[in-house]
Amino acid sequence: MDFSGVFPALITPFAGDGSVSVADLKHNIQQYNRTGVAGYVVNGSTGESVLLSNSETEAVLVAVKETAFRGKKLIAGTGVESTTETIERTKRAAQLGYDAALVKTPYYYKPAYKPEVYFQHYHRVADASPIPVLLYSVPQFTGVALEPPEVAKLAGHPNIIGIKESSGNVLRVAEIIAAVSPHFQVLVGSAASVYPSMAVGARGAILALASALPEKCVALYDLVRQGQHEKARELHTVILRASKLVVSECGIAGVKYVMDQRGYRGGLPRLPLLPLHDEQKKRLNAFVETFEPAAMRA
Repeated sequence: MDFSGVFPALITPFAGDGSVSVADLKHNIQQYNRTGVAGYVVNGSTGESVLLSNSETEAVLVAVKETAFRGKKLIAGTGVESTTETIERTKRAAQLGYDAALVKTPYYYKPAYKPEVYFQHYHRVADASPIPVLLYSVPQFTGVALEPPEVAKLAGHPNIIGIKESSGNVLRVAEIIAAVSPHFQVLVGSAASVYPSMAVGARGAILALASALPEKCVALYDLVRQGQHEKARELHTVILRASKLVVSECGIAGVKYVMDQRGYRGGLPRLPLLPLHDEQKKRLNAFVETFEPAAMRA
């Protein structure tokens, strides 16, 4: 299965009482269906998955599956600390019709997590999974990273077909691509690194920014694929600025706020994550106003 393209790392909208708003989530998917995104990544970091209960995780998976257009590929975040629970969640995603599982590195017992631990964990998950597995290395959240030699070894498993590499380190991306077969799919998780990473062979991206600015992220991907590098570099500077302000400085709350300004339903993050303060909102409002009117409030 080919996972080339841009995938929004979906946010999870919450209702006024703090519960997951399935209606708002479906509204967002209906809007994204009209864009050129390749599919959706559900229950990842941007989706506040670590703050959701098991029943909420299930409700989100079901809602996206019910609403996504045919042809949009569906990737479920299923990685948790326990290998057994990761396998159970991966099997459930497969039952619901998801195309692949995104499995982040366990991270809590860091001193014990040597490469052999990850080899055992991922091999057991991949052996048991009815659907392909994508590795997920996100050191800014977990404090651990899958290094190129480890990825190369794991890539030898027939059911481990790729990685979401979210460090933003283009050298690491290049080293991984050089170490694996051409069939192993490297997707990046940092909007700021999409252009240079695609230049060294990345297949595409799974981006928080694509939840707020899907058109821009898809346009950058298309320009690179078409070899229009001058236009791609111009758009890359816009993406860089957006990624720094919206994602790096304002986090999930920033992504959700920009979504609210553009016709999607973002809402507030779940505690202990805090909402934006007024100065952050002013800066984001000024940024959103720089976009063409046609892209606003669909």
